[in-house]
Amino acid sequence: MPKMKTKSSAKKRFTITGSGKIKRKHAFKSHILTKKTKKQKRNLTHAGLVHPADVSNIKLQLCMK
Repeated sequence: MPKMKTKSSAKKRFTITGSGKIKRKHAFKSHILTKKTKKQKRNLTHAGLVHPADVSNIKLQLCMK
């Protein structure tokens, strides 16, 4: 049986923290920033955690299960 491969898109977008949670970046920060307020752009800068409902799907994509 061949080795399981991780999804390239998932390994570029997610990182695992030391406690095992999955960290992600916010969307909507790449372009068309002129119509967004300073506060909105500043809040999109900080990383967030993946919602618990999505953790199992992402762990499958990263071959962690």
